[in-house]
Amino acid sequence: MNFSQQNPACCPSLLSSFIDGNQAAQMAAIFRVLGEPARLQLLSLIAAQPNREACVCHLIEPLGLSQPTVSHHLKVMYEAGLLQKERRGTWIYYRLVPERIEALRSALALPA
Repeated sequence: MNFSQQNPACCPSLLSSFIDGNQAAQMAAIFRVLGEPARLQLLSLIAAQPNREACVCHLIEPLGLSQPTVSHHLKVMYEAGLLQKERRGTWIYYRLVPERIEALRSALALPA
């Protein structure tokens, strides 16, 4: 399921007003995606790259995981709308979706 197509804005502010069941379910789905330590490491590794993008070949060794496992985690994050991808030859390069990351940050921000 592609959550980014479901609700592009993603995440209403969780701490400034009561959210309905549908909003809670959508947010919980995104947080489940991020509930896997390897996925958090992948986000961190991609963000740390000079162009804020990386292919699977750059991510396998630092995580110590197999290529199929890394590819699976990237696919899950892509389907959740956290990553964009672009094919270049035989490799697929992934980059963060800044608006999506910002929406998650905003969802957890305390009201002013």
